[in-house]
Amino acid sequence: MPSYPLFSPEYYMNEALKEAQKAFERDEVPVGAVVVCNRTIIARAHNLTETLNDVTAHAEMQAFTAAASYLGGKYLNECTLFVTLEPCVMCAGASFWTQLGGIIYGAPDEKRGYLQAGSNLLHPKTQVASGVLAEECSQLLKTFFQNKRR
Repeated sequence: MPSYPLFSPEYYMNEALKEAQKAFERDEVPVGAVVVCNRTIIARAHNLTETLNDVTAHAEMQAFTAAASYLGGKYLNECTLFVTLEPCVMCAGASFWTQLGGIIYGAPDEKRGYLQAGSNLLHPKTQVASGVLAEECSQLLKTFFQNKRR
């Protein structure tokens, strides 16, 4: 495992990948997320849709709830979400309502990513970056779905 400088985008995405691995081990679609505020991880989450029998239990939604609880308020305008896969429309919409400061995602989602509906789903002040550890994020998803097809 490569060593990343603390507080780099790669460091935080690696932490999100650890969450994605937990989802993989639970037979959940392996997406992981962390919410960072003032260079501190305040929330960690992974997909729980199968475990909770809840289609809204995406990693991002779980992370938003945990971060809001940690901060004691619903707005995450000073926070950045690091997530291994481009958020879907639902999660992008939820990020709008949290007034999320930033989203950094690893792998694009050409089928269900929010960009299919347009980038105006996000809060106007939300900054976005993509492609951080994209290959590692993509590979975990590819392995998961290849195993499902066997």
